[in-house]
Amino acid sequence: GGEVRPAAVLNMVADAMHNVTDGLALGVTFAQGSGIPTAVAVFVHEVPHNLADFALLLQNGLSKRTALLAQFGTSVGAIVGCLLGLSIPSGPRMHAFVGGGFIYVAAASALPTLLS
Repeated sequence: GGEVRPAAVLNMVADAMHNVTDGLALGVTFAQGSGIPTAVAVFVHEVPHNLADFALLLQNGLSKRTALLAQFGTSVGAIVGCLLGLSIPSGPRMHAFVGGGFIYVAAASALPTLLS
């Protein structure tokens, strides 16, 4: 518990947007008939990501219960993204958008960690 710091709120907003992108990737690839590899990739990425987010939320003033509920709340973005991905026509532009989302995550999150 304690005072919730702005970093916790920013993390939750960013995570919700990130989950929409993951959901879009799942929806688009399942609509194309090749969703299993994407689902595995998203799962392998999301487990450590959500553990790190949970720790960040705890460090920034949320209780364990509230952090868990916040994580659940941000995960709704994946459902929204998946439904969008399943319902909109997918083509090269949608694949480029989804691929760009994953490239962004790698460039903004993983690459700086690996280089340090």
